[in-house]
Amino acid sequence: MTTGTPQSVVIIGGGIVGIACAHYLNEAGHSVTILESGTMAGACSYGNCGYICPSHALPLAEPSALREGFASLFDPTAAFRVKPRFDPSFINWMWQFARRCTRTAMLENGHHLHAMLQSSIEEYTRLVAGKINGSEWKQTGLLYAFKTARGVDDFAKTARILHENYGIESKCLSGAELTSFDGSLVPDLMGGFHFPDDSSVRPDGLTSGWLAHLRMQGVKIVEGASVERIERTGSKITSIVTSNEQFSADHYVLAAGAVSGQLASMFGSNLPIEPGKGYSITMERLDHAPKVPMLFPEHHVGISPFESGFRIGSMMEFVGFDKTIPPYRLDQLRHAASQYLVGKLPSASVEQWYGWRPMTWDSLPIIGSFQDIENLCCATGHNMLGMSLAPATGKLVAELISGRTTHIDPIPYSPNRF
Repeated sequence: MTTGTPQSVVIIGGGIVGIACAHYLNEAGHSVTILESGTMAGACSYGNCGYICPSHALPLAEPSALREGFASLFDPTAAFRVKPRFDPSFINWMWQFARRCTRTAMLENGHHLHAMLQSSIEEYTRLVAGKINGSEWKQTGLLYAFKTARGVDDFAKTARILHENYGIESKCLSGAELTSFDGSLVPDLMGGFHFPDDSSVRPDGLTSGWLAHLRMQGVKIVEGASVERIERTGSKITSIVTSNEQFSADHYVLAAGAVSGQLASMFGSNLPIEPGKGYSITMERLDHAPKVPMLFPEHHVGISPFESGFRIGSMMEFVGFDKTIPPYRLDQLRHAASQYLVGKLPSASVEQWYGWRPMTWDSLPIIGSFQDIENLCCATGHNMLGMSLAPATGKLVAELISGRTTHIDPIPYSPNRF
């Protein structure tokens, strides 16, 4: 996959990861085209909470996930829900996920996530300062708030793991200190933890500003381009045929999020990616609006304040590519948030959203080339951290395609690990 001269690259997928890959490949001097089946940055890159969070170094595959997943089989309203499906690939995915829900695997994979998260936060600081406008970039940290003493005590163990193993700093706040820290919170909370090194963005503002920059740099963007056929000679892809046009390039990047597994089969390869469904509600700004992004782990809900409103997001459902937005899920989001906030939530939503996160069974992204396809590079499987990991991914992909020494060891993220 290495090359010493500028090459042409076609990226399949126009979410935040595809955008980041285009940016770094363009910076490296390559000619870049992005193919997006819908609208650019219109899926999980649109409706998420916009956390850029080094504090999320621990993978979803950790010991307590087994207990929550099993309990959810009997509770369709669970925030972390696994819907039983008699699908061999899904059963294998869940089995492989369960095998990795150990402390040893959690800590090891946490180191790999931490490396990418640190790289991304450094890149975001550089990008937002010099190239991307309109992102509502905030370096106010991320606040975890708890209603019960048990919740505080349990999370204190997590904070200790993050500090001792990855050097991630946080400050423990009492209930009284929480209301002083952010007056939007109700006074009966038991405590919380503030991670000062986390940041946040408004996702659609970030992507629109980044896309404007890429267009100015000459990156070609094609929307409504669904991949229909792959043409391949031996170990090399020769072209991609979409519903409207045929595209040929020296290199190809698969960055299609949750549908990357389906597209990989067209390339003759296998990527074990399951869609993890999430929801969000965007509302008008509260009178007592939160000042910093917040997570309420006991209810699996997050809140992001924007200049013109705020967003409530949550849920992790393994229900396949389900396209519905059940009213009870939105009610859950509203009810959970109302237990923490002083201000009364608006009765109407500006926007209701769902999206499919690309989940891998070891919680690590998939970045790198396949053994049997020399000019295809993966950039997918970012689980719940696509927004956080995008710059590090784009930088790593550009290094791999350009034949440069990588700033992060790529082996842990290789698609050949499956």
